[in-house]
Amino acid sequence: MVFERVMNDAVKAFEVLGVLILIVGGFIALVGCIIELARGEDASRVFDDVRARLGRAILLGLEILVVADIIRTIVVSPTLSSALTLGLIVVVRIALSFAIDVEVDGVAPWRKAAAAASSDPTTPI
Repeated sequence: MVFERVMNDAVKAFEVLGVLILIVGGFIALVGCIIELARGEDASRVFDDVRARLGRAILLGLEILVVADIIRTIVVSPTLSSALTLGLIVVVRIALSFAIDVEVDGVAPWRKAAAAASSDPTTPI
C-alpha cells in the first residue's frame, strides 16, 4: 500500500513538473519575444526565436509527461489496457516531438549533423 501511494505521488510530481515546464517555458518565450520586439529587433527573427524557445519547452514538457505515463503504466496499474493506452500516448507524443523538432531546427533529426557541418565555416570541404 505504501509503495503504491509513493508511486502515485511520483506520477503526480512528474505530471506537475511537466505542466509547469510547459507553462513557464511558454511564458518565458513570450516575455522574451515582447522584450526583443520592444528593443526594436527584427520581427521575423524574433518570431523564429520565440517559436524555437516555445518548441523546446513543449518538447521538454512532453518528455517529462511521458515519464509519468511510463511510471503509471509499469508500476501503478500494470494492465493490458493501460499498456496499450501508454503505447498510443507514446506514439502520439513521438509524432508531436518529431514534428516540433523538425519545426524548431528546420531539418530532420538524423540530418542535424550534416546540416551543422555544412553551415560551419571551419569545417574543411
